Amino acid sequence: MTTPKTPQSHTPRPKRRDFIKTAAVGAGLLILPSGTFAAPGAPSNKLNIALIGADGRARAHYDALKPENVVAICDVDEEHLDFAGEVFPKAKRYVDWRECLDHPELDAVVCCTTDQTHAFIASWALDRNLHIYCEKPLAISVEEARLVRSKYLPKKDKLATQVGMQRHAKENFNRIREMIQDGAIGDLEEVSVWGNRQLPSPGYLPAAGEPPKNLHYDLWLGPAPFHPYNPGYFEKPAGVNCLSWNMYWDFGAGQIGDMGSHTMDIAWNAIDATIPTTITGVGEAFNPEVTPVRMTSTFEHPANDWRGDITVKWFQGGDMPASPIKYVDLNEIGHGVMFRGTSGYLIGDFDTRMLYPHGTKTDMTYYKPRPESELIPPLGHFQKQWLDAAKGGDLNTACNFEYSANMIEQLLLGLVAYRHGDKIEYDGAAGKVTNDATANQFLKRPYRDGWTLEG
Repeated sequence: MTTPKTPQSHTPRPKRRDFIKTAAVGAGLLILPSGTFAAPGAPSNKLNIALIGADGRARAHYDALKPENVVAICDVDEEHLDFAGEVFPKAKRYVDWRECLDHPELDAVVCCTTDQTHAFIASWALDRNLHIYCEKPLAISVEEARLVRSKYLPKKDKLATQVGMQRHAKENFNRIREMIQDGAIGDLEEVSVWGNRQLPSPGYLPAAGEPPKNLHYDLWLGPAPFHPYNPGYFEKPAGVNCLSWNMYWDFGAGQIGDMGSHTMDIAWNAIDATIPTTITGVGEAFNPEVTPVRMTSTFEHPANDWRGDITVKWFQGGDMPASPIKYVDLNEIGHGVMFRGTSGYLIGDFDTRMLYPHGTKTDMTYYKPRPESELIPPLGHFQKQWLDAAKGGDLNTACNFEYSANMIEQLLLGLVAYRHGDKIEYDGAAGKVTNDATANQFLKRPYRDGWTLEG
């Protein structure tokens, strides 16, 4: 089995196309990266899309992508390509995403690969001015999150981005945001978020046999340091493939990257935070090969224009916040959130919420719910929001690369503090730990020779 050669650097698009794009904008038209003209927001326009990662989470995108032009599919497992090829028979097949991204006339990319390549594909797609939907987590190191965000921000008025936190489309997210910002619990002071999933492992798996002929194992490793093949990395506990590999430091960020991306999103949508200033992370004994099962991270966030300073906490693997009252058992909520304010608590999960007034003023007369006419409108179909944005619609998608990079940077800083073993003070503008420079080594991760975030 031969590993494809690394492709040459991307060739800039012809200057004439850039000129036509400028003229099209002046005429009130949208021109897709492939060169296709379209009236902004016209739903009949079709995007030329590359689906990178054709199995697992990718299958959840098949129906949304069928009305588009899926011109390329990429997967390191050729059996996955066979399956996806039955759904998208006209698509050209690739096993190396670097080559796939140089497929001619692409408009957009949907990334459903393993976590260690998410930031790479996002970065390379942005370099090519391609719209991109990336499954969560957007990054597995602070450095990766910051790089992707820095590339996106200058292009946020031109490119549609979305991170696959599809639970965000649930209307409970809107109701929680409204209640917090309208003062249902008074002035917000603290937010606790938790997930109870536990996937212990002693360390990387030992060598066991050879990869099957259909699997390009070296490309599956991608930028991660080399580890010998073991079929255990490809098993599907509970039917979810990522649970067999994402707890290893070189392949993922454990529960922070997995359900942390989904559950913290409930809080992040409500609190309008960016980057924390101080972070702690405490938990089980450090394992240099496997991310922690049990851990608690604490983040201090500065005030903004509608709230004061707040504390945000993340609990995982059995660590839990204390319940505000003994007959509310937070352990019955597998992945949940609790907001504490000066006048009570709001407790919820993806679909439900419970208001618990508490304190010196519990008559609720201070809380004036907004009228129905001012409720936040439903987001609608999560993937379609991105597709419509890429066709000239509203580029301010729910989980764009600014919102999502800020959130995952916060969560990953919890792992930095945990690995450092002490509280860290963080300069979000510079992306540096300021109270102990030795902690900065944990802001990034090692890559194999020949793999670069800059593509």
